[in-house]
Amino acid sequence: MSSNDNSPESPDFESDLEQDDLYEHYRFVADPGQELLRIDLFLMDRVPNTSRSKIQSAAKNGNIKVNGKEVKPNYRIRPRDEVSIVMPYPIREIELIPEDIPLDIHYEDEDLVVIEKPAGIVVHPGYGNYTGTLVNALMFHFGNLPETKGPHDNRPGLVHRLDKLTSGVMIIAKTEDALTKLSKQFYDRSTDRRYVALAWGDLEEDGTIEGNIGRSLKNRKVMDVFPDGEHGKHAVTHYKVLERLGYVTLVECKLETGRTHQIRAHMKFIGHPLFGDFEYGGDKLVKGTSFTKYKQFVDNCFKMLPRQALHAKSLGFTHPRTGEWLSFESEMPEDMRSVIEKWRNYIASRH
Repeated sequence: MSSNDNSPESPDFESDLEQDDLYEHYRFVADPGQELLRIDLFLMDRVPNTSRSKIQSAAKNGNIKVNGKEVKPNYRIRPRDEVSIVMPYPIREIELIPEDIPLDIHYEDEDLVVIEKPAGIVVHPGYGNYTGTLVNALMFHFGNLPETKGPHDNRPGLVHRLDKLTSGVMIIAKTEDALTKLSKQFYDRSTDRRYVALAWGDLEEDGTIEGNIGRSLKNRKVMDVFPDGEHGKHAVTHYKVLERLGYVTLVECKLETGRTHQIRAHMKFIGHPLFGDFEYGGDKLVKGTSFTKYKQFVDNCFKMLPRQALHAKSLGFTHPRTGEWLSFESEMPEDMRSVIEKWRNYIASRH
């Protein structure tokens, strides 16, 4: 049994172990090169929506096993250790309910469909979002789609994902064969994914950001960059300056890897959080003057764009059946276009 960083529910570790039956909720295998690391820190980087105190409580209650044996909270993970979290109740299953939610389709054939995801829609059901998601819409429009494997992975046809407040182009697989082959392309980094983003500050030149990305040890809702590789997974983002707008810069980001919140976390790491990104510090005045008129201008921009300024503008991949290279472009949404134009006008008025 495998697990995933996007569990449908927050694990409740405070359980009664008087029952005889234990159900495995998560299983992780430590890498061959794993450094000695306390089990609570190891699991915090892997189990979603939890805290260090809950993990420690789980270990004290006997809910955490390493190589089949219960361990204490101070146990140190070793290379190739098999870690499992067991509970006296089965994993909650999410019933996927088809919902008649409109889809904006770029392209469709018998193997796959390329869609436009608007900002504001969650991609798949999960903790706090059980209906109204993209998967619910896909179930209605296409019926039975192939599912990814794993106890938490009931995500029909999903090859990749976009954050709730990120807009742009996405690909959905309609057959098992297409799902397998497209997923391998994403894993092998043979796809071409490009985003446009409005970042705070004046980026001096094009560049590459490299640094492991994993869940923050302080706030489980966001990701952190671990440049020394002590946590998280390898991540690489290439960016190119498209337009300088004074205190903000329009950039194109090309993903070499596809980690959760990768662009958002990487841009914050180099001191240029995305404009309007409330989870990564971009929803306040990061660069600029202290003049009241300027602050009012920025506030007006936030109201026009109440989300991170990030859009998945293009996606290129090899068709899983024909072998043909396909590429799709997505037009920047109105909210981002309007704010960028507003910045252009503001900069022009200063000269």
